[in-house]
Amino acid sequence: MHTLVFLSTRQVLQCQPAACQALPLLPRELFPLLFKVAFMDKKTVVLRELVHTWPFPLLSFQQLLQECAHCSRALLQERPSTESMQAVILGLTARLHTPEPGASTQPLCRKHALRVLDMTGLLDDGVEQDPGTMSMWDCTAAVARTCIAQQQGGAAEPGPAPIPVEVRVDLRVNRASYAFLREALRSSVGSPLRLCCRDLRAEDLPMRNTVALLQLLDAGCLRRVDLRFNNLGLRGLSVIIPHVARFQHLASLRLHYVHGDSRQPSVDGEDNFRYFLAQMGRFTCLRELSMGSSLLSGRLDQLLSTLQSPLESLELAFCALLPEDLRFLARSPHAAHLKKLDLSGNDLSGSQLAPFQGLLQASAATLLHLELTECQLADTQLLATLPILTRCTSLRYLGLYGNPLSMAGLKELLRDSAVQAELRTVVHPFPVDCYEGLPWPPPASVLLEASINEEKFARVEAELHQLLLASGRAHVLWTTDIYGRLAADYFSL
Repeated sequence: MHTLVFLSTRQVLQCQPAACQALPLLPRELFPLLFKVAFMDKKTVVLRELVHTWPFPLLSFQQLLQECAHCSRALLQERPSTESMQAVILGLTARLHTPEPGASTQPLCRKHALRVLDMTGLLDDGVEQDPGTMSMWDCTAAVARTCIAQQQGGAAEPGPAPIPVEVRVDLRVNRASYAFLREALRSSVGSPLRLCCRDLRAEDLPMRNTVALLQLLDAGCLRRVDLRFNNLGLRGLSVIIPHVARFQHLASLRLHYVHGDSRQPSVDGEDNFRYFLAQMGRFTCLRELSMGSSLLSGRLDQLLSTLQSPLESLELAFCALLPEDLRFLARSPHAAHLKKLDLSGNDLSGSQLAPFQGLLQASAATLLHLELTECQLADTQLLATLPILTRCTSLRYLGLYGNPLSMAGLKELLRDSAVQAELRTVVHPFPVDCYEGLPWPPPASVLLEASINEEKFARVEAELHQLLLASGRAHVLWTTDIYGRLAADYFSL
């Protein structure tokens, strides 16, 4: 549904030249809605002029493109239009190249207000997009090219220098794009167009390049560092971590494959681990820590005890956790603050089950998102855990994919979870009833790779759907789709 104000705004923008001429006469309170409508309808001429004459200090995509009172469409949940994004960048460039008005010129005072263009929060689903939309990398590249061109071009007009604009972006960098982004960051130093990174995601980047990039980032702006597929090991991490620790406002740190050679423990490896722990103790604002595929067996207490503040999101997927690790976490200050917990890939079926249940009990009051993919949970373990799981009354997301559960176990979960009023998504496995000739207990690799009986599974889906309808929970999604962007990011919780 659209309000009358929205429909009137859309009508005004039908004739773009006339709308641009009218902008100086319109109240500034209309600019946010004008921006959303122009962005949505690809009114690129108006969009460029809106950025060029923006009357507020901040132009934030997250604020302007979300669901609002006039329009329920949330554009941030869609890939942005290439035409609209290019129009925004052209408007920014025009703003920087327009001479400052003198006392005798027509007043354009609102042109001087913009200080920050926040382009963070754009959808980045990793799915191949159509040519009419831009990925997060495309947007990053477009802004980076503008920074480089601004520095190379110098001042476009004589007279006073343009007022600097800080452009906040989320950066994705890999081996292919590293040199280009490094040049853009260097070019923005001392430039009227200053590039600031909010979230950095570096993939398969050599250690020296990672350090060089971190040294170019603004310590006051960076919120997250995400190092993926770098296979740093303890030695590499001990080189990088002091450069990360200088970001005192860092709220999220995502590291992977942090371990030495467990078969040949060395003095150097222990020294590197102790140094890593000491650097982790420097963070004062850290709220999310992800250590996926890191060998942390028996060492979780050492890692978490160094942190200055309780975590709200902890991802320990495939970390070979031991019962004592789970017991420590349950007793630690972190448990009572956890909103998101990921224990995927850790076997919770044997001696780890009771410590896991203790952890679940300790975090029940705050937990919103629980990921237990490939944890070897069969019906027996699930049913034993349900009384504690259902005490997580604020839980919104439950991930159980890759566990050897039967249809009977899933139905029991569906019935018992009726008390969890906030639950919106359950990612469940294909029931073991739908496979033929499974070994028992079935390894996770078999559950993920073996073919299922499609006819049996269709009946399962239909029965689950009917049970949801009968209990008045048609709004709850039960799915086997683990690639559907259903898992929430910590900052969106």
